[in-house]
Amino acid sequence: MRRRLLLFLVTIDFVLVCAFAYCWGGGLVQFLGQNLSLKFYNGVLNLYVPGVLGAQEEGIPNIYRDVTASMYPAIAQNEQRLWYESQEENLAYYENQAAEENEQAKQIIAENEKAVTQQPVQQESQNVDETPTQKESKKPEKKTEASGKKVSVNRKKLQDFDYLRQTFYQVDNTTTIGKNQLDVDKLMKPDLRIDQSVDGPQILIYHTHSQERYADSKDEKTGVVGVGDYLTELLEEEGFQVMHHKGEYDVGDRDHAYSKAAPSIQKIINDNPSIQVVIDLHRDGVGENTRLVTTQNGKKMAKIMFFNGLSRTTASGDIPYLKNPYISDNLAFSFQMQLAAAEYYPDFTRRIYLKGYRFNMHFCPKSMLVEVGAQTNTFEEAKNAMEPLADLFAKVLK
Repeated sequence: MRRRLLLFLVTIDFVLVCAFAYCWGGGLVQFLGQNLSLKFYNGVLNLYVPGVLGAQEEGIPNIYRDVTASMYPAIAQNEQRLWYESQEENLAYYENQAAEENEQAKQIIAENEKAVTQQPVQQESQNVDETPTQKESKKPEKKTEASGKKVSVNRKKLQDFDYLRQTFYQVDNTTTIGKNQLDVDKLMKPDLRIDQSVDGPQILIYHTHSQERYADSKDEKTGVVGVGDYLTELLEEEGFQVMHHKGEYDVGDRDHAYSKAAPSIQKIINDNPSIQVVIDLHRDGVGENTRLVTTQNGKKMAKIMFFNGLSRTTASGDIPYLKNPYISDNLAFSFQMQLAAAEYYPDFTRRIYLKGYRFNMHFCPKSMLVEVGAQTNTFEEAKNAMEPLADLFAKVLK
């Protein structure tokens, strides 16, 4: 009898233990996994930066991931794939953004025209030390080339960080930027003129996303690569030696295009030390109801947008394995192009877009990513936009 009772009690205990394990086992395993992961990150930090541990809260903060990734390339590669290659467009967001940009552009033009009317002489005196003198070109003007400044931008207002940021920039929520980088004096200081006396290509044009097309595109020649062909032709007419690389890096796997393009672009630059400017030409993606169209000197064309990667995320700060020693130079290049566009071709450009990753802009100081219109533009509109763009490059680089 006692044995039966003992067996019954043991059976009851066993059933209770199994039920407990079934109900709570999953949570226990998850807890143990997190605890082991936390100990792993703590071990790395304790080895390399022990002073950080005392200041951290519980959990696995982003700094743990950054430091660990910098020590372990496999983790870095995984994080880079998640952060660096994530390019999906939020169409509703960009549609609202484009509408907002159009309204702000109208306001900016109105303000600058008012400034020109009220203080034309005073504006010129303010600008003497802030902008390099442009050489007068004796070449015959193209149909879309501006004969002179149409708008005089108020440089004193650009000293105001908030005004500069709101007027010239669109900052993605993945990143941040401060006064130390958006300082108009620093942005205008670099002399961006290139040495045109060197033999070999001076400007490289390529396309990370070579398969990007327009509303009426039929093939590569009527897509973004065809736009690059026309820009190459126009820049050569300006006296530059240009290489147009047509490598395909987004065929079958668009998400890893930047990683795939990087080795090829680096090799081209290594093999051609005369290259001083690198242009990655793209086509943007917007809502289907958005049309990025402007008229310059009577010709309809797509609006363009200059783009900068800051290698910095809002959540964790600078990304240690996406270093770019030329961020300040990249920012100066896009700003001087944007300023020239505002003065010579008002409403031609959208605001400079700043995002948190690198986008292969670390190859040289004068690296630039340009978005030419969007999928709702026609090829002709995109092609027409290359005429003022080539003129702007000539104004900044000569």
